[in-house]
Amino acid sequence: MRTPLFEAHLVAGGRMVDFAGWEMPVQYSGILDEHQAVRESSGVFDVSHMGEFFVSGAWGAAWLDSLLTNNVASLDRGHACYSLMLNERGGVIDDLIVCRLGGEEFLLVVNASMIAEDAGWMKARLREGVVFENRSADFAALAVQGPAAGEIFGALFGRAMPAERNRVLEIGEDFVVTTGYTGEKGFEWIMPSAEATESWRRVLEAGAKPCGLGARDTLRLEMGYPLNGSDLSPDQTPLEAGLGIFVDFTKPSFVGKEALVAQKASGVPRRLCALKVMEKSPPMRPHYPVFLDGARVAETTSGAYSPSLGCGIAMACLPVEFARPGQEAAIEVRGKKFRACVHKKPLYQKAT
Repeated sequence: MRTPLFEAHLVAGGRMVDFAGWEMPVQYSGILDEHQAVRESSGVFDVSHMGEFFVSGAWGAAWLDSLLTNNVASLDRGHACYSLMLNERGGVIDDLIVCRLGGEEFLLVVNASMIAEDAGWMKARLREGVVFENRSADFAALAVQGPAAGEIFGALFGRAMPAERNRVLEIGEDFVVTTGYTGEKGFEWIMPSAEATESWRRVLEAGAKPCGLGARDTLRLEMGYPLNGSDLSPDQTPLEAGLGIFVDFTKPSFVGKEALVAQKASGVPRRLCALKVMEKSPPMRPHYPVFLDGARVAETTSGAYSPSLGCGIAMACLPVEFARPGQEAAIEVRGKKFRACVHKKPLYQKAT
C-alpha cells in the first residue's frame, strides 16, 4: 500500500521500505541528520498510514470507556489522551490516541498495522446508540516535530500553537492535535487525503525537514516510548509495559480490567525496561539476547544507535527483580556480548 504522498517522497529523495504493508520512507538525507533536525529545529513525518476511526452517538463515551483503559468520559472537548485497548487477558491489542471533538463525538488514531483488527474488534462489541466509522482511507496525516514546530504552526494556520499538549483543533475539515512520538514539542495534522500533497509542500516551505521512519524510531527510543507489535503485545499487560498511569482502575469495567486487578494484587513478573550500552558496539536491533548474571533471560524488543547519546540503546522485558535502574546486563550481537545497564526512562533529556 502507498500513502497519498508516495510520489512526493520520491521527489524529496526518500528511500522507500516496507512497513506493515506500506511503502514508506526510511530516510531522506540520512537518519542522523533527520534526527538532529527534530531535536534542534523541526522535521515532518508522513504518518498517513495511521488509521482514523470516528465514534458518535448518545453512548459514545460510555462505550469507549468499556473498551479502553483511560478515562474517556473525563476528556474535555478539544482534548486528547493516550489509551490502550486490551484483550480479556489484559494483553495489549493496540495503543492509540483518543480525541474528543464534541459532546459524544470522538476521533481515534490507531496504529497502521492494526487498522483492520482494531475495527473488527470494536465493531464486534458495538452497542445500540453508538455509531462507529473507519474512515482511514479518507485521511492523510503529517507529524511536525521539534523546537521550531510552533513557528511552522503559525505559518500554516495564522495563529499560535497551543502550548498545552494533547489539545485538539478542528480547522475546516482538518484536525490538528498537539501530540507526537519524539519527545519534542509539535503537532499532528490530519487532513483529507486529496489535500496531502499541498499540505506537505506547505510544511516543507515553512522550514521543516522531511524525515523518515529511521529517525522516528531513534527519537521515540530515546524517550522510551513503546512500539506496538515490538515492545507491546497481546501477551503483555500495560502494567508490565510500565503504562499503568494510562489505566483508570476507578472505572466500573473495561475489557481486561479483571486480569489487571489480579496482576496488580499479585505483582508483575516482568517489566519493559530501557537499556543503555556502556561500550562501543554495533547498532542495537530487536531480538538480540539479553543476559543478566550470565544467564539469558530476555531479548531486545527494540534497538538502535542513539544519535543524541552516542551509544546503543534498546528495550527489553526483564524479570521484575532485575528491572531497576543501574542493573548491569549484557546484550549479545553476533556472538559477542556488550555491557549495558538498565536506565530510567527517558534515556534522553534535554539540557536545561
